Amino acid sequence: MKSCRIKKARQSNLTHMELFKRLIDDQTKEIITFENTKRIIMTNNDIIRRIRYTFNYNDAKMIEIFALAGLEVTRAQMNAWLKKEDDPDFEELVDKPLATFLNGFIIEKRGKKEGEQPKPEKRLTNNAIFRKLKIALNLKDDDILGILELVDMRISKHELSAFFRNPEQEQYRECKDQILRNFVYGLQKKYHDHK
Repeated sequence: MKSCRIKKARQSNLTHMELFKRLIDDQTKEIITFENTKRIIMTNNDIIRRIRYTFNYNDAKMIEIFALAGLEVTRAQMNAWLKKEDDPDFEELVDKPLATFLNGFIIEKRGKKEGEQPKPEKRLTNNAIFRKLKIALNLKDDDILGILELVDMRISKHELSAFFRNPEQEQYRECKDQILRNFVYGLQKKYHDHK
């Protein structure tokens, strides 16, 4: 499945459940089932769940991280974002609050810079999420390649650098869901499982 289809779904404001219903396999023209797509797509909710687990953050800490970037979040709101998709109280985490959380995560890990703070993006790409995690954890290219190897994924340094280039540059490449998902799982292995 091509990640450009995911990007288009983000731009059209489809929920992930709607996306699951609409994704069509180009070869068979059959609807891809939820069971298949949940292994391919990493949702915004998946990302904060995984960060919470990886770094052993409780609800209070998660709320504090949002606050570091200027967003007040209630415990009820946080719990709704952390619930599984099949829970009736589940609420989808859209891009802007995720961007705010990741900005707060950078402050939590690296400290607050002087001057004007970055504003959260209304639309997040996989590349932007990847970059924010890279900055927060102060990771170099070799660190990232090592993290990917923890989950048996190998890419070249040239491929990796293309994800962090300006989208206007010819060398820029879109980060596919498989790369982001494996990177986030690799973070879990490095910062949680190997402790």
